[in-house]
Parts: sequence; C-alpha cells; structure tokens
Amino acid sequence: MRSRSNSGLRLDYYQRLVNRCILRYQNVSTGLIACPDSYDAFFILHKSINVPSGKSVLKKTKDILKRKKGKLIPLPFEVIDEHHDVENPASGLIAGNEKNHSWVRDNVYCIMAVWGLALAYRKTVDLDEDRAKAYELEKAVVEAMRGLLRAMLMQSEKVESFKRTQSPRDALHAKYSSITGKTVVGDYEWGHLQIDATSLYLLALAQMTASGLVIVFTLDEVAFVQNLVFYIEAAYRTPDYGIWERGDKTNHGLPELNASSIGMAKAALEAINELDLFGSRGGPASVIHVLPDEAQQCQAILQSMLPRESISKEVDAALLTVISFPAFAVDDPELIALTHKTIKEKLEGPYGCCRFLRDGYKTAKEDARRLHYEPWELMVFEKIECQWPLFFAYLVLDGLFNNNQDQVAEYQKKLDNVLLKTEDGIPYVPELYAVPRDSVEKEYENPNSQARTPAGKMPHMWGQSMYILGRLMIEGFLSPGELDPLNRRHVTETKPDVVVQVVLLAEDSMIQDKMALHGIELQTVAEVAPIQIHPARILSKIYSLLGKNKRLGLTGRASSSEIGLLATSKLYMLHDKILAFVPQFMDLQRFYMVLDTNFLVDFLRTEVSYLKRSWKALGRPIVTLTISHELLDNYQHPPNALLATIKKLQSGYISGTRVHLGKLSDFLHTSCITKLSFLRDVDDYSGKPDKNMMDLLMGQSTISRQRLLSESHVKGKRRPSFRSAVLSVHGIVRRSRSIQIDPDEIPDLQTAIGLGRKMSVDYDETLNDKNERDNEERCLSSECIFQPPTDHVVQPLPHHLRDESDSLSVQPSPHTSPKSARKNLKSVTESEDTDITELIEQLKQTANLQEQADIIHYLFMTRGPEFDTHIEENRKVPVKELLVELYEKAGHWKQWWLVRHTAGMLRKRVEDLALAATDLLVRQKQLSVGLPPDHETTITSPLPPDELAAIIYEACGEDHSTASLTQEILVYLAMFIRTEPQLFDEMLRLRVGLIIQVMASELSRTLQCSGEEASDHLLNLSPFEMKTLLHHILSGKEFVINSVIDRSMTAGISDTMLGEKILDLKSRSKSTLVSELRQSSFVTNPLAAIFNKLISFRQLIISDLPVINTHLVISQEQQNQEEIADRQGQWLRRRRLDGSLNRVPLGFYPHLWELLTRCRGLLIKGNALPSTLTREMTKGEFKFALQVEMVLNRIPQPEYRQLMVEAMMVLTMLVEYDNKRVNLSSLEIEVDKIVHEANNLFIKDLKMTPEVIDKAMGAANISLYFYDSAPSGRFGSMAYMCRALVNIINLPVGTDNAVECTIS
Repeated sequence: MRSRSNSGLRLDYYQRLVNRCILRYQNVSTGLIACPDSYDAFFILHKSINVPSGKSVLKKTKDILKRKKGKLIPLPFEVIDEHHDVENPASGLIAGNEKNHSWVRDNVYCIMAVWGLALAYRKTVDLDEDRAKAYELEKAVVEAMRGLLRAMLMQSEKVESFKRTQSPRDALHAKYSSITGKTVVGDYEWGHLQIDATSLYLLALAQMTASGLVIVFTLDEVAFVQNLVFYIEAAYRTPDYGIWERGDKTNHGLPELNASSIGMAKAALEAINELDLFGSRGGPASVIHVLPDEAQQCQAILQSMLPRESISKEVDAALLTVISFPAFAVDDPELIALTHKTIKEKLEGPYGCCRFLRDGYKTAKEDARRLHYEPWELMVFEKIECQWPLFFAYLVLDGLFNNNQDQVAEYQKKLDNVLLKTEDGIPYVPELYAVPRDSVEKEYENPNSQARTPAGKMPHMWGQSMYILGRLMIEGFLSPGELDPLNRRHVTETKPDVVVQVVLLAEDSMIQDKMALHGIELQTVAEVAPIQIHPARILSKIYSLLGKNKRLGLTGRASSSEIGLLATSKLYMLHDKILAFVPQFMDLQRFYMVLDTNFLVDFLRTEVSYLKRSWKALGRPIVTLTISHELLDNYQHPPNALLATIKKLQSGYISGTRVHLGKLSDFLHTSCITKLSFLRDVDDYSGKPDKNMMDLLMGQSTISRQRLLSESHVKGKRRPSFRSAVLSVHGIVRRSRSIQIDPDEIPDLQTAIGLGRKMSVDYDETLNDKNERDNEERCLSSECIFQPPTDHVVQPLPHHLRDESDSLSVQPSPHTSPKSARKNLKSVTESEDTDITELIEQLKQTANLQEQADIIHYLFMTRGPEFDTHIEENRKVPVKELLVELYEKAGHWKQWWLVRHTAGMLRKRVEDLALAATDLLVRQKQLSVGLPPDHETTITSPLPPDELAAIIYEACGEDHSTASLTQEILVYLAMFIRTEPQLFDEMLRLRVGLIIQVMASELSRTLQCSGEEASDHLLNLSPFEMKTLLHHILSGKEFVINSVIDRSMTAGISDTMLGEKILDLKSRSKSTLVSELRQSSFVTNPLAAIFNKLISFRQLIISDLPVINTHLVISQEQQNQEEIADRQGQWLRRRRLDGSLNRVPLGFYPHLWELLTRCRGLLIKGNALPSTLTREMTKGEFKFALQVEMVLNRIPQPEYRQLMVEAMMVLTMLVEYDNKRVNLSSLEIEVDKIVHEANNLFIKDLKMTPEVIDKAMGAANISLYFYDSAPSGRFGSMAYMCRALVNIINLPVGTDNAVECTIS
C-alpha cells in the first residue's frame, strides 16, 4: 500500500479544518451555510497575544472561558461540538445556531475555501481516495451555490420589479433560512439591498464555472442569471446598504452609494460576460451577455470615488476586496496603491483593520439595546473601533496575487499572532478584537496600546475561509491562476494603443454628391449592402429580448434602456446577416442637442477619446456615422465644422486618438463581432416565431413625418393682421419663463463703481433703433420664404403649420417677442374670453413661428394635448401633434428658444440624464434643480432616468424652456467633470437654476442689455454655444460677447430667422483683461447676411456670395477705458460667480472642522455651526461638508457669501498657525461681525464721504468697493478681516497697537 506524501497529509489537514469550520454547518438539503452565533463558545485560548507594548497577556473571550479562583478554566470541547452540530441534512445550507440564517455574502466567501481545496486535491492526487475527496468537495461547492440560486429564484418577481424601480423594497433578500431556503425576515425588517452580495455571487459563479464546475442546470436558471445581470448593472447609480448591511454608518437605514458595491458589480459584469453557464456542454442559449457600457459606467464611478467608500465613510477596509482578490475591479495601479495606503494608514492596527472610522460595532461604548447610533455619540467610538483579523487574510492574499513576498510574510506573521486555537491545535480566526471596557480610557490616550479580547462570531467563517485560501497558496497547493481562471488579476497590465475605426456613410446620393464636391468620397447606406445599418434604438430592442422567460415572469432587459457607445462600436452577427449600428448620440429622434451640428462634431471628438480609454474587447472599435439632411445647413450645404472634422479624421489623428477612416467592408476582419445567438430561441408572448419578431424589429418605417413646407395655400395671399384673440395670447410663451435677473441691477452697480463703458463699434444709434423697430413691425405683418435647393426635390405631404408663401418680402419669425408686447400683457387666466375658433383660424394662416408657438402653447395649456383643433376635416388633429410638428420645424430652422420650449412641453428627456446626474453626485457634488429661491429641489442620490426627469419638470413648473435647459446644463456639467474635474474643485453643491441665472446675468453684463433681453439671448443660444458659455463661467475666465453685424446693411431683414446669434466668445485671462478688437462683417448681398453667422468659434460663409470683411479700429483711449473698467469690476464679478457656483478655497471644510474643535461654534447670518458637529462626523466626511454648505446656502447674496467664506478662512488660519496659544473654547464667533468690521475699517482707510458710501452700498450693507477689492495683498479684503478679527476677539497687539496683517 502506497504511503501518503507530505502534500497529501497537509491537504488532509486542511480538509479537517474545512470540515470543522465550514462544512459542518452546511445544510445537506438546501446547501446553505449558516454562520455560528456571535456569542457561541468555540475555542480554548492557550496562547499569548503580543501587543505593541511588548507585554504578553492572556485574555478571555466572552462566554468562552470562565474565571474560577483566579484561573482560566476551558469548556469541554465535546460540549462545544454538541452545541454547534446544527447542519441541516435536508437543505444543505449552513445556518446560525438560533435562527438558522444564511447570508448570501458569507455563504459565497465560506464556500471559496472548499472550492480552493477541491482544486488542490484535483491537482495533487496521491490515491484514488484523493479523487473522491475532490469530487465530494466540488459537489459541496455546487450544492451551496445552487442553494443560493434556488433561494433567489423564489424571489424572481423582486428581480423583475427591481429592474424598473431600483427600490430597496424590491431588493433580493440578503439572507435566507438554511433549512428551507425561504426568507427569514420581512422586506422592511433588514437592509436587504446589498448589490455587492448579488455581484459577489455572480462573480464566484463565473469563476467556478470557468474552473470546470457546472452549477446551472436548466435554461430557466440561465434566464434568471441573465436577469441578475440586469439587476446589478445599475449599481453605479443605486444606493444600497453595503457590505456591512447598514448604509449610513449611524445605521438609521439610509442607503448610500458604496464604492465596494460598485466595484464588485463591475467585476461581476466583466467576469460573466460571454460565459457559457453549461461549460463545455453548452450552446448559444446558455451564454450570458453583458452590455459593455454598464461595466464601464461602474468603473468610471468607482475610480472617481476611491479611496472614499461613501458619503459617511472616508475609507473602508472592504475596499481591499475591490482592488484585489476576488474582484480585481480597478485597472489603475496608482489608484490601487493610494487606496491600499489609505486603508493601512487610517484603519490598520495590531489585531487587524477597522472596518471604517468611528465604527461602534461591538465596542465597549456601544449600546447593545438598539441597532442605531445617535449622531453625537459616534465620536466616542473613535480610537476604540474593533479590529478585524479578516483583513490581514485579505492582505496576505493581495501579496500572493501580486507576488509581493514581503507583504505576504509581514501580514502572515500578524495574522498568526491573532489566531485562536483549540486544545487539539486547530487554528481559528475570530471575527474581531475589542478593547475591554476597563481599558477604554487608556486606549483613548494612547491608541493601540491596550490588549484586546476576541469577540463576535468564532470562528468567523468568512475570515476562516480567506485564511485557508492563503495557506493553500503559500504552501504551493494553489496558484493564482487556479483561483482566478478568468485572469482578472491581470487587469492592471498595459494594453496596446486603441485605433478607432470610423465609417462615414451618406444618407442618399444627393449628400454623397455634395460631399464629393469637397473631396470626400462616401458610400451611401444602400451601397454597403448586404451589411445592414440601423440606429442604436434597434439594438436596444434586440437586447430587450435577452433574458425573457414567461415561466418565471421575467421580461428581460428594459427596451427603454439606453445603448452606449461601446455596444454600438461592435458589429453583430444575426443568422447570416451582419449588422452595424449608428451611435445613440447621432439619433435625431432623441433629444434636440444633436440638431446642432457644431455640438455634434464636438461631442464626436469626446466620444472618440472615450473609446480610446474604455475599449477592452477583442478587435478594434468601429464607429458608424450617417450624414443626413438634418446635418446640413439651411442652404443644404455641409457645415464647415463637419467638413473640418472629416478632414481631421482623414489625417488619422483626432483629440489625441489614432483613427482610421475607411469603408465598412474593409473593417470586417479587424472589428469586434458579437453573435446575437440568444435570439434563436426567443418567442414573442403572442407565439410568433423569432423570425417574425426580428422582421418587426428590423423593419424600417415607410411613413415619413409630415413635411414642414406648405404648398396648400393660395399663392401671394397675405395673412391678416392680428385680431383680438391673437393679441390676447401674444407673448404667452415668453411670459411662461421664470429666468429672472434684475434688469437694472447690473447697470446700477457698474455705474456705482465706474464700470460703465462705451460701445466699441460706433454707428448711428438713431438709425439703428429705427431699423430695429422697422424689423419688428415687419415681423408682425409679413411672411417669410425659404426656397430649398432645386436638386433636393421632396414629394409634398399634408402638413398643418405654414412657413412659406409667394411673398417676396423676407421676414422671418423673431427670436423673441417684440418689445412693444413685453409689458402689460394678459396672463393665461385673464384670457378666458379668447375665441378658440379665431385662434385656430389664425394658426392656419400665420407662417410666423412666434405666433404659432403662442397659439399652440395657449391651446396646450388651456385645452390639453388631446384637444382636437379641427385643422383637417377628415381626421382628428390634436394639439400634441401640432406641438410635435412645431418642435421639428423649430429644430429645422435652428430656433433654439422654441426648440427648448416645445421639447419641455413634450416632456422630452435627454438620454444620458441619469448617468450625467450620477457622474456629478458620486464625485461628492450635490445637485439642485429649479430656479432659486423658492423652487429649488435638491438631489442627493442617483435616481432612475424617468424619476429624475419628473423632478426637473416639477421643479420648473410651467417654465418648459428652463426644464429643457436644466437637462442640457446637467449633461454639460457631467461632460466637464469627466474631462476637466479641476473646474469643480471645492464646489460642493451645483445649483443648476442659479447657474442659469448667472449665465443670463453675464450675458446682460457683456451685451449691456436688460435682464429680459439677456434671458432671451440665453435661451436662443445653440447647444454648442451654451456649452461654451458654461465652460467660460466655470473656468473663471473673463469673456466678452461681441455684436458684429452692421444693422444699416440689413434694414428690412431680421437676423433671427435661422436663429442667428451674432456672438463671439473670447476668453480673457484671470490676471489681465485686455481689450480686443471687434470685427464687423459687411456683406454686399443683403440675403447673404442671413447666412453670414459668427457663432462661438464658427463662421458660416456661403461660397458663391461675395463677402467683404472690414476691421473697425478702436482708439487707444477707448481700449484703456475698457481695460480699466474690466479691472475695476473683476473681483466683484468673481465673488458673484464663485458665490453662485458655491465655490470655496481648497481644503476649506477640513480646516473649518479643526476650527470647530477649538471654539463653541460659528454663527453665520443667524445660523449656527456648533462644535458638536465634530463629534458626529470626521474631518474628511462628506456629510460634514454638506452641513456647512447648508448653512452657507442660506445667505441669499452670492458676493456676501464669498466674503463670509473669506472671513472663515482667516479664522482657520489663526487656528492653524497660533500653536494653540489663543483660547477660543468659550467663544461662539459671529462671522458677520468680522465682515462688517472689516468693511468699516476699509471705508475708514479710504476716507469715503457719506454720499459715496450711500451710493456704493451693496448687498448686506457692504461697500461695493470692498466687494471689488482683491482678497490678497496688504490692502486686500482678507487683510482687513485679519484686523477686524483682532478687534473682535481682542488678540494681543504690538506696543504701537498695530497688527501686521499681510495675506499672501
């Protein structure tokens, strides 16, 4: 008989250890594992535990050892065995001693040791008995994983509901009965929403299946697992209760967005993608599919959060599971090192790592009678948090996977020092070590100096499992590749440079010919056959069939879900067809921003860069773009921006990314191709075969939208003048807006401090005013025409809204309501006697967009969207249909004010709204929507797209334009925070409504117009211009917006028919504001003025029309005057902008936390910031910053808010540099007094007269001159605040009663 080798003997030892610690608690019926109760007696402690003081002490564990006559008496081990042998022979689940509860997370981690041991036995076989042991262990793993699968399957209806709601009430339960596999507590009796637990199960399922185990048996189970993928794919915007089941660390049941949950979800999505759950015996129907954009979104959010865990937790030791085994979710080595370092510095101790700062679980100060903590008591847990040996085991595994032998040796030694052993030498990992009650005070004084006692669950099977895996790897029984067959550990390795393939297709031959005139050869969509080109929404419908299962009541992926760029950058095989999909951002049926060609090409550059950073699939990404008629200008020519972008693509390099522009057929062998195999077995609910379903999905609509150009009216017919009914609703669209800035405020302030300046372009003011009035009058009394090019003939179809006649007078719709109608207009409620018939008749006759908009808005608001207008006799024409046509018409003519208004009335939602909001929220930015001060709604956590849109529309009320603009601004803010996060430094809350008002006020200042006119200009900016203006404001750059059209040359022609904004945004540096020459464009052909547009960074020039450019020379005196005026108002504007953007200095909140530890509190305009906040929250805690921000936001004037921030910075500097010589402990400091005292000192030094003081009085009775003073320098605002602080708190001064206060 062959003897056992040393390897076999060691494996037998670990088998006994696994059986003793884990498998004995597995229910043989359900397969679930229940953890032992926290206070069960398990061990005989017969070794000393070394503590930092060098003393070797013997400590008792609660309910394990009894003290008798000064001696430690062990409990008999046989009694322990009898007490804990609770394995259910029917279910196979492992249950707790009293309630038989089995946690999903703990079960997965526990069974990993069994899986690892099975792999070791499979590789190291001495006898046939070893094969039997390996088989037995594998079946135990399968039984446990299937037990969890069966338990979750019984809650399939929750999975279906959660996909729509992401609500905690619809979450899968976190624990089940180990005996029956059913739920053990109610939906609201536990923090069940734990995305990390479900994700961990899917990750382990993928790894175990890849290692050769078959856990999933039926296609019904495959469908359920596919729906579990849908369950976790929204983890990046789903607050949950996290790995510790408590959410906010006060344990009040408040879910948070947790980095550990997002990281585990990201790892699971990547691991299970394209995995056949039946292993080598599977087929297309058993393969799991994951859209790559979902995992990438999780990664982006995860990387923006690390090393922070959540809002209430600065850092969490659970992040070790994300940056290393088992998730390996982070691919940035520097971020991994930073997270690792932060955990070690803030959480590591001699017995393990704390879970997070101020964790009160099982500490001596915890009140065991209640589950939650009061905020004020969190500080008592600081420095005495329990330490968990579990994390030493994770650090050992981390060193093994990274081949860091020094780290392995260090933490293996530390782990050995805290292990407990039974009488027969079996090592156990306790759950945690706590500071004894009688040692708490000493621990406060000298952290990590006192001996701790083991407490909690013993053994802690989760920690025990990780310990066993580490030992198996250290002794060479397992390699990293065996525990990670999917090779996730290589995620940080450098990848080859990505080359983005770009295919440009023309919608038809007309566009093909026009592009050829510019030297650009394109194929049409028809010419690429048999390859089919479809919009992204078709791919969304295809994926909606994935995971459908009528037997389980599962409907698959929501068809309304967005399809990201990574998904459309693949080619797809369906039967014998090849499908290519146009990216979602090119879908002209979606939100209106893509109607702006300049925005579209700018966004394309951003998306190409995104592909370079995010592409991970095999093969190269391919971006398929179609050039449609909507992308051409109104003269049916390719815009210059589009041509320039194509030329850049042809060069092979754009936005730092290598690109290859070519034909679709040339890229078939280099692109990533995915087979849509799951469609082979899908039937519709009606019983139609999949072929009919696909014909329905892939079929293109043959019904065109109704044409915008009319040919049904009598030629040459002039529309009648306004009737009383029309006058009663005239201007109603404009009155629905709520963007309000005081039209007189800025001019008055400029006058007060000498900011008024002359116009740089000198022309006859009287003539200009006359021409402007003439233009407005003609807009009210005549029609406009626009002749399309003759080479684009379109078959006319019925329509409802006129926009053309034979009149030779060219009068477009104005971009705003006429000035004469802006005052004293009746409201909707005052127009009760309006004749609806007369309004509809006028609607039939008018071709003016403003009039059409006013009438349709009135009908929509008073009669409802389904009101029949009777415009056609043979069918019903509801108001909503007219509104859709008006939206399309406004988009065609680039009338952005009307596009935004009608989009709001149609309640359109931008596709990436939820992702945009989430990008901002997870980067520690709160959002508020609606215009201040009365209609703001704060958003603190990610929300589903429809719910978020509903909040925006509710906050904006009847102001549909602002509702649309709010969505726009959110998208732009998200774009900026992804690409230029430095723009948002120390900005905690982004108040979108206030940002909109700031943008309008800046337009009012630079255009020197009223507030009403500024809001008109703002709403009529194109999306690209809006994005550019927002970027200028966020970046802190000064800018001017110049009017560059000679009105005398355009008499009788409005410059607004095509939405012309004659704007030229020009950046100025922060330090110096230099005047710039203004350029005026003169055109010899009046019609060419319509197309000669100078819009932010663009210029449309009609090549066949003569254009003459003339520079107007500005005198040196005028330049000097403008430069002085700009310098004088610089700091006032800067404080207003920073106050409106809620911007604070770098490190403001941690410094303020330190200040509050030194004083009783701060009073800010009557609102208190008490020192008790430091007891509730840590210095780096996001919740503390929110508390401060809440108080600051109660200051209505943004410039005054900034002075208050500066005053608090002076206080923090005093605390930082005084070496605790100044006693502030009894003071409650009034910050307002410091600001007003500084203002008084400033006025006194400048020796202002009472008349000047009154004239220059600004917000909160502070001088405008003080607002406009620089913060730094000997005579800066902060220097005066230092002097004020000396006076208020009686700081010691020199012998000459002088204090030197120079702030640099």
